[in-house]
Amino acid sequence: MGWLDRNHSIAPPGFNRWLVPPAALAVHLCIGQAYATSVYKTALVKHFGASLTEIGVIFSIAIVMLGLSAAVMGTWVDRNGPRKAMFTSAMFWAGGFLVGSLGIFTHQLWLVYLGYGIIGGIGLGIGYISPVSTLIKWFPDRPGLATGMAIMGFGGGALIASPVSTALLKLYDPNSGAKGWVASGDAVGKLFLTLAVVYLAYMLFGAFTIRVPAEGWRPAGFDPAKVKAAKLVTTENVSAKNAIKTRQFWLLWVALFCNVTAGIGILEQAAPMIQDFFRQPDGGSLVSAGVAAGFVGLLSIGNMTGRFAWSATSDVTGRKRIYMVYLGVGAVLYTVLALAGSTATALYVLLAFVIISFYGGGFSTVPAYLRDLFGTYQVGAIHGRLLTAWSAAGVAGPLIVNAILDAQGKPGQLNAASYQPALLTMVGLLVVGFLANLLIKPVDARFHEPRSQRHEPSLEK
Repeated sequence: MGWLDRNHSIAPPGFNRWLVPPAALAVHLCIGQAYATSVYKTALVKHFGASLTEIGVIFSIAIVMLGLSAAVMGTWVDRNGPRKAMFTSAMFWAGGFLVGSLGIFTHQLWLVYLGYGIIGGIGLGIGYISPVSTLIKWFPDRPGLATGMAIMGFGGGALIASPVSTALLKLYDPNSGAKGWVASGDAVGKLFLTLAVVYLAYMLFGAFTIRVPAEGWRPAGFDPAKVKAAKLVTTENVSAKNAIKTRQFWLLWVALFCNVTAGIGILEQAAPMIQDFFRQPDGGSLVSAGVAAGFVGLLSIGNMTGRFAWSATSDVTGRKRIYMVYLGVGAVLYTVLALAGSTATALYVLLAFVIISFYGGGFSTVPAYLRDLFGTYQVGAIHGRLLTAWSAAGVAGPLIVNAILDAQGKPGQLNAASYQPALLTMVGLLVVGFLANLLIKPVDARFHEPRSQRHEPSLEK
């Protein structure tokens, strides 16, 4: 297994750095499938005879494991390099689908929790952080662009997974042409097996083609001294150990938690939510299952576009201001969605699209925000610790939405009014996040590393 070691993935002289993003995207597009779980959520509710909350726990466990494995394995990923990390991620991610399919075929929900939730979730966390740090090293002259490229694939994963999953469910279920069709558990199990094989192959392609820059490499013409420092951008460095002792780290943790909780609640419920918003008095919906699956894909475009566009924009506006937009404008849009979203499908889709673009932008902007506050020394390890906010949000968001909806009625009986309490709760969370972000100021000098003991990254020596 020595061919997976970091020293076997060092790029030769003259290597084109633009060949690296496709390798990074190969992993993020696969693990981004996590955002397409709503496509078969109703099928699993019917198959297991479970509640929305019980099925929503599968997604929550996966996101919890994503944050925990990113925080715990961050140092291991940096030490062993992206190739070994991406290979390991592929094994866990595909293995999670295999164990999950066994749980579906044998009607054992706990096996789905173990497979997709725990095993797959570990693959999510390792896969998420490995290409991010690698691309930042390849593009020190464009940090916003780099984090946007690395993380946008995760947002776009459902864009592919959603329609493909719908097509496969129809292929595997002989009753797919029936009115009011809901996919069988057998079809979902076969879908899991198919995704395991396809994702394993594509993620291994990414692992085999990824390259890291040689020691001391930097882009032609790049001068770190010419990078303009804004008010919040420090030229000092803070260790990961000291960073979690600062007020700034926890304020940003709260801001990220609130932004993610609000967005993840919609994403996890996206397909049935748009059908419920336009449910008619006879119980039918103006939005078919196929159109709802397409809506999930459209949200993926918003998620992916936001990660790239808002992150790049933050290089101009500053990280704090762009977060004020995510949280402040986001709260206004959530209010409009709750009170007027059911008046027109175009308005509903537009509001959801922008909201999810803010959700994605929060993820891709936060590594640069951390770099601004704490410097480049150990920013990767600090990022891993901050992702525990994602874990917490992965539990809170779906739990809030599903618990409120379970109290409102059963799937197929919900309408737009059923969602108002959940959406207005999200507005309150976004206001809390807005205030937390507003309180962020430069880190006190007592947390800075002594200059004589500083360990600068090789690219900026």
